[in-house]
Amino acid sequence: MNKKITVLPGDGIGPEIVAEAVKVLNKIADKFNHNFDYTYVDIGGCSIDKFGVPITDEGMKKCLESDSVLLGAVGGPKWDNVDPSVRPEKALLAVRKELGLFANLRPTKLFSQLSDASPLKQEIVGGGIDLLIVRELTGGVYFGSRETKEINGELVATDLMPYSESEIERIGRVGFETAMKRGKRLASVDKANVLDTSRLWRKTMHKLSAEYPEVEYSDILVDNTAMQLIKNPTQFDVLVTENMFGDILSDEASMLTGSIGMMPSASLSSGTLGMYEPIHGSAPDIAGLNIANPLGTILSAAMMLRYSFDMSAEADAIEAAVNKVLDDGYRTGDIMQDGCTKVSCSQMGDLVAERL
Repeated sequence: MNKKITVLPGDGIGPEIVAEAVKVLNKIADKFNHNFDYTYVDIGGCSIDKFGVPITDEGMKKCLESDSVLLGAVGGPKWDNVDPSVRPEKALLAVRKELGLFANLRPTKLFSQLSDASPLKQEIVGGGIDLLIVRELTGGVYFGSRETKEINGELVATDLMPYSESEIERIGRVGFETAMKRGKRLASVDKANVLDTSRLWRKTMHKLSAEYPEVEYSDILVDNTAMQLIKNPTQFDVLVTENMFGDILSDEASMLTGSIGMMPSASLSSGTLGMYEPIHGSAPDIAGLNIANPLGTILSAAMMLRYSFDMSAEADAIEAAVNKVLDDGYRTGDIMQDGCTKVSCSQMGDLVAERL
């Protein structure tokens, strides 16, 4: 099978971790008789430095023409003071909007080999953590109008957080469908005691829940969710929420595993086109040192095979290879444990590829 993949290495450790994911994808292509055609596009700070914009029109076109997009990371202190309209992160928002990527799937799974790395007590995580956060990606405060103006002699900033019924229903349906494929439990996260958008969210989700009688549905406030993820994370199966809440909660959930470097994500459209990336940032402090953890990116590539290419066996093979590497005691610095062997970013990619 032939597939076109647009690769967006980005900034910081992005090029290093993406290179390891491509290494693994090439091994998959050889083993399963596929052909992956890669097109590389600058995004984020490196694109600002070259072209003055976080992603060019030509780069966006290449994303739209591909079967899927693989992203490293964008941003860094170097670009903190550029014009807000061309910040590196603007490229991510633009790609999500242009590709129609409205649903972000962020699994949080505590690998048994890394249970000691969790900051939580063993009596809390001993039963294992396996939850998935479905985050709405193209609405809410990140895409609402904003302004800063002077009122009565001082600056006042305003950010709007709009949501329509159709946007909520669309992401809500992804939440219910995902729950149907997992443990058939869905928690909808909002702030309905304060926000009008959350009251509409809850009303729409209640209406939608009638179509899924097999799913055990519940509402939970976002602040309580943040507490429960620490107190009792095993109670959750699938959580669905709006853009900003999902952004914050998914980062919190990722640390339950002991390393944000392990966590993949998928951003999906209504079709098969998707963008896949680890949930961590560009980590400029360790860029170029070959010590970053590439497993989140490698597992993101596995999600790409599963969700965009319908290659479940290939995705299973990557996930099994990652498990085998962990079983064999290999660790990057962020997940290093006593008695294990510390390896570099590129060595970790080699080890996964060797086990395919």
